[in-house]
Amino acid sequence: MPIASKADLSVIIVTYNSAGLIGPCLDSVLDGPGMELEVFVVDNASADGTADTVRRRFPEVRLIQSPVNRGFGAANNLALLQSRGRRILFLNPDTLVRPGALAAMSAFLDGRPHVGLAGPRLVYLDGRAQESVSYRYLGQKYAPELYRGLKGEIAWVMGACMIAPAGVVRDVGGFDERFFLYGEEEDLCLRIRQAGWEIGFAGEAVVVHVGGYSEAASPSYDVWHRKFLAEYVFYRKHYPPATIRRIARDHLLKARWRIATLRLLRPFAGSRARTEAKLAKYRALCDTIADVRASADETVLPKPKKNS
Repeated sequence: MPIASKADLSVIIVTYNSAGLIGPCLDSVLDGPGMELEVFVVDNASADGTADTVRRRFPEVRLIQSPVNRGFGAANNLALLQSRGRRILFLNPDTLVRPGALAAMSAFLDGRPHVGLAGPRLVYLDGRAQESVSYRYLGQKYAPELYRGLKGEIAWVMGACMIAPAGVVRDVGGFDERFFLYGEEEDLCLRIRQAGWEIGFAGEAVVVHVGGYSEAASPSYDVWHRKFLAEYVFYRKHYPPATIRRIARDHLLKARWRIATLRLLRPFAGSRARTEAKLAKYRALCDTIADVRASADETVLPKPKKNS
């Protein structure tokens, strides 16, 4: 696939310790026919030679090296500033683009000028279907009135692979960098819908998504703490304070109940590891709510305790 100075599509891939994944991912992107591309890899201070792999094996790819891990959204924004494609594809490194998928996603947008962002059909390595779209936002049941009047039925698509007209992404300001990891795609899709566009599902395009690779070595508590922090960034951005207090109260009651019952049943559990993982999840939720309540700035939450 040719790399052009003025591209049909700008592909942006953010990496963090992805040396074992980035080669096959880039091969799957570059081997497809018939579309002029520019491809960016933004490396978030990997320590495993990811950037060297890209530089050595893929000289046609534009490599941007961040000296620190700035998070997923901020890294995407770095390449967005330099991109020249009329469309942008945000792609995770733990993906493999099936033949024809890029063309199918582009064709989907060609026939639907009312769509401001779309995602493909995601599958696992063995071909099993993976969740690709969501029809509800975090906490939507607490404030359904906030979402009335938005166009389309799809709330958001999974961030492993998203395609959008470049002008739409720039008009809404790109990714919100307050989201370090998790939640960025949900926020971006909501802002695109608020600007009058629909979110689409390009089901003819298939992308394999391994999933969970970047967090595989992280303790369960750390993963859940990052996810819950992202949830509360979303709540603080989009919901009124009274709604957030209600959400936090309900979350805390649920977490404390689950911790109590898990401890009580732990001697009888079939899998101690599974029980401990569940306990870690609810402890992380309790700690996140404590962080939220202790944060003086209503627009910013503490950074995750460990970067991923």
